[in-house]
Amino acid sequence: MAVNLLNSLWVLLAALLVFTMTIGVGFLEVGELGGGQWRSLLKTMFMTCAALILMAFLGFDLAFAPTVANGIIGSPTFLPPFLGASTTSTSGLLTGVWWSTAATTDLALGPYFLFEAAFAAVTFALVGVVMVRKVKLRAVALFAVPYFLVIWTLPAAWIWNPSGWLARLGMVDLAGGLVVHAAAGAAGLAVLVRIWQEEKTRGLHESPRTPVRVDPTWLTFAVLLLWIGWFGFNPGSVLAFNSETTVVVLTTFLAASVSFLSVMGCRLWQTGKTPGYLDSANGILMGLIVITPLAGFVSPLSAVILGALCGPLFLLGDWFFGRLRWLSDPIGLLPGHLLGGLFGLGMIAFFAQTPFAAASGYPSLPNGLFFGGGEAAVHQLGIEGVGAVVVIAVVFALSFASIWLIARAVGGITRPETAPAAASIPRENLTTAPAELS
Repeated sequence: MAVNLLNSLWVLLAALLVFTMTIGVGFLEVGELGGGQWRSLLKTMFMTCAALILMAFLGFDLAFAPTVANGIIGSPTFLPPFLGASTTSTSGLLTGVWWSTAATTDLALGPYFLFEAAFAAVTFALVGVVMVRKVKLRAVALFAVPYFLVIWTLPAAWIWNPSGWLARLGMVDLAGGLVVHAAAGAAGLAVLVRIWQEEKTRGLHESPRTPVRVDPTWLTFAVLLLWIGWFGFNPGSVLAFNSETTVVVLTTFLAASVSFLSVMGCRLWQTGKTPGYLDSANGILMGLIVITPLAGFVSPLSAVILGALCGPLFLLGDWFFGRLRWLSDPIGLLPGHLLGGLFGLGMIAFFAQTPFAAASGYPSLPNGLFFGGGEAAVHQLGIEGVGAVVVIAVVFALSFASIWLIARAVGGITRPETAPAAASIPRENLTTAPAELS
């Protein structure tokens, strides 16, 4: 079957945009935490390279080859290591299409591999935001191996591989509300538990807070880079250049913009003061996260409504996780990615419209409850819920087991020079604008 060159070119471009997001996460850390830029940028460059190498070696097969063991994992022998080793007959490399895209988008192997490897890289970068100041770099490097070969590949094989067991049940997740954002939150939570275990052994009664020192220039640059990267993240997940691709661009950008206004407005109502830089960044990012799993299934108006809900959702999550004194989550992995990803996933059963979904490659997705889906929509909500519970539980368990073994191997994962809690900046100084902007 002939490769669709237009679709392959579009997915290749989208992959390059998604690759920029991993480094963008590094810039986000710099923008929110100030000093230590070299750690953030080195870590994200390592994650990009590790994702390419480990996914090419075996991870891509485990996630996206035809599954074995009743849809649990992709066949590890479908391709020789590194996308066919030295053979000239690898399907989709020089001729033919990748098996799962045949008769749908007809993609070549190369663009599809790069696209999925970029997703793996940025997911690990999200996990890494809880490691940036507290975890040894060698522990991060060791964690990359089980992460790219097992922890990330399992949810991808279950949901994004059409022969995966959750995909066969009817679960959908367009660009990774669960596979990327919520799963990154679960893995990050496992790392935070291990960090707290080590901090308790040092006699600490609460986890030292990572100091937050907002640099507006770096933070704005990071959000801009991530927003541009999301142009490939969500629209690229259609895996085709068609009319629906443009719709996904619109739903993604509208949700982010309205979410910005929603978070800023809710913070103003809550405090009576002009919101600050962190609120502006978190508003845009929360909208992008929430719309991710259903951007190709909803109308622009639905995206506006979802964006409006992001304000109270983020502030509630920020308040709840901020009360937990045993963890330090300065970049907002838990209230943003974990909570936002799960919320967006659940909203599929309420806001989906079958014509949009069909144009995105999911013709069997029923209308949501708000569009007359009835029992079919309730059933879809149950499927999404089951998938969320299983993925969060498995990712957390595998991540904790991996990081625990790494801690035993390297004498603990935490850096002894971690900043004390007293170095933290009071929360009220972070959520309001400087005096000259009030």
